[in-house]
Amino acid sequence: MAEIRGIEVVVFDVLGTMVDEPGGLRAAVQEAARLPDPAAADALVALWQHGEQEQERIRRGQRPYASSEALDAEAARLVADRAGVTDPGAVARLATAGRRLPPWRDSAAGLERLARRFPVLGLSNAGRTALLHLNAHAGLRWHQTLSAEAARAYKPAPEVYRLALDSAGCPPERVLMVAAHAWDLRGAQAAGMRTAYVHRPVGDPPADSDDFDGRFGELDELISVLTDSQVASDPS
Repeated sequence: MAEIRGIEVVVFDVLGTMVDEPGGLRAAVQEAARLPDPAAADALVALWQHGEQEQERIRRGQRPYASSEALDAEAARLVADRAGVTDPGAVARLATAGRRLPPWRDSAAGLERLARRFPVLGLSNAGRTALLHLNAHAGLRWHQTLSAEAARAYKPAPEVYRLALDSAGCPPERVLMVAAHAWDLRGAQAAGMRTAYVHRPVGDPPADSDDFDGRFGELDELISVLTDSQVASDPS
């Protein structure tokens, strides 16, 4: 098991790492389109990925900045048009699906356990309002949550990681970024942060060439490593 020492602040990605984004979107699409089972919604969930594609276009300077709420509204209209959903209320509820994503089974308890020992931040591409509602829905209790909206950018743009580093108030090498997405960790690494990959069913696994500080099959494994290393380094 990896050993990660010298960490003062832990930063978590939220979407996909702490909550099941595809599963939540699938349930929302199934509800809006009145589909018989979740699998029937898969093609429409794939259409929803429009939002992620648009984030990348914004990052590349191919379109002006738009908030995640605006991109979710665009995605909801695309899905509604394809599924034949015409009820404005149903479309509006679908557009806010990102506020109701289910947590992974170990997210809330793991976060609470870690937060007893470290300052813990959430850093997400989700907008501020969506994060507020999502954290309440999923039972995620952070010391602070930061939205990429404050930087008018999307991860992996460096200015988004700077938000976390500015809040942490310590050298980047003492800040650990945790994510289920290798692309996110690469962005954090480029900003000087330490990195830990946690496996999730919907994540982006590391490549053989990735040199992260740790790779973990479960969140509890990472938390045990961090808390044990803190105890070992505590002179008291």
